[in-house]
Amino acid sequence: MAEPAPINRRFDEDVHFNSVSPGPPRYRTRTDKPVRYFTVVDKQDGAVLGYLWANDEDDAAAWEPREAAGPRAFSEGGIWHARLEGAKGRGILPSQALRELLANPEGVKGRALPDSLTDAPNAAVVEALAKGD
Repeated sequence: MAEPAPINRRFDEDVHFNSVSPGPPRYRTRTDKPVRYFTVVDKQDGAVLGYLWANDEDDAAAWEPREAAGPRAFSEGGIWHARLEGAKGRGILPSQALRELLANPEGVKGRALPDSLTDAPNAAVVEALAKGD
């Protein structure tokens, strides 16, 4: 009869997790207060890829990809998200970050649409805009 395979003693050791820093500072991604937002369009064909919004009162800002634009909109969100994260890391207000992004409008596949900065009653309106078509 064959002997049973030896059991690794490490399977009986306790697992310990050490907490590390929570990561880079980030704006909140939800607010029910009024927001300012602008449109990001595809550099190739001008199709809407998504919207970037901000609200100072709740220290909130986020990228809303336009669902109809598909994977291109989701991948474009990475650059806008990273730029928002950098702005938060410098300690600036979300509205200031939005103005900076409009002043430097180039993304990877998209760019901020000039003169598209506008207001919405809350972030849910922008999210619905991104979902609908």
